[in-house]
Amino acid sequence: MASLKTIEKTKNLETETTKKIALTGVEFGFKNKNNSVLKDITLDLRHSEVLAIIGPSGTGKTTLLRLLSLFYKPDKGNILFNDNDIWGLPKKQQLLMRRKIGMVFQQPNLFNASVHQNVKYGLKVRRRWRDRLKNHIKGLINKKIDQNVLKKLETVGLENYINKNVKTLSGGEAQRVAFARALAIEPEYLLLDEPTSDLDPRNTAIIEDAIHKARSKGIGIAVATHDMNQAERIADRVAVIINGQILEVGKTEKIFNNPKNPKTKRFIEGKLVY
Repeated sequence: MASLKTIEKTKNLETETTKKIALTGVEFGFKNKNNSVLKDITLDLRHSEVLAIIGPSGTGKTTLLRLLSLFYKPDKGNILFNDNDIWGLPKKQQLLMRRKIGMVFQQPNLFNASVHQNVKYGLKVRRRWRDRLKNHIKGLINKKIDQNVLKKLETVGLENYINKNVKTLSGGEAQRVAFARALAIEPEYLLLDEPTSDLDPRNTAIIEDAIHKARSKGIGIAVATHDMNQAERIADRVAVIINGQILEVGKTEKIFNNPKNPKTKRFIEGKLVY
């Protein structure tokens, strides 16, 4: 049986706001490839900010997001939620931390079902909402869930598509559904992996607007992007990663107009950095 101290700590981790996620001295590599993808990564993600992660293809941007999302465990270093080393916590408490994070992939992973069912799915499997269903009048809680789904679809301009099957949507519309699903779980942090790649300008603008709305509600957002103009438009800070290492992190204007590292300058100018 868990001690009262452990139970109290678990409750605190679930209810307290995480001021930031911090990676310190993190290294990671895929064992089957016997190589280091990321080396000595020190970076933090804060509330109410957009952090753009830029760098050449294959340099580790997606892997970095997967470490932030706790899909991967680092080989070295620490991932801290406030002052708690996530991988030093019991599994139950690790799960509580994972529930604070939403992620949108480059290719939306949607079910062959309606827009409504896809956005609602995350709420059905999250423990917080399951517990509400058990402990309250089921019809009332389902009504609140449906209201939440509609609100998130309004954020991405798809409230009139709620009953459509996702298979009938365009690529941009499907990505907007994936974004709404990530928002529906009410995350503290949102991780976006090339969320507008191959999208037309209209869908790109809608998603960027949704990013700004999420930021204004206090969500911390990390966006991996190849689009330099997009990074400059939406980010408060920019992290530049090349060859698995972060060259520098700073305010967007400073990174684009006065970078410290010569390689950053070359990359932003569109020149080879390898």
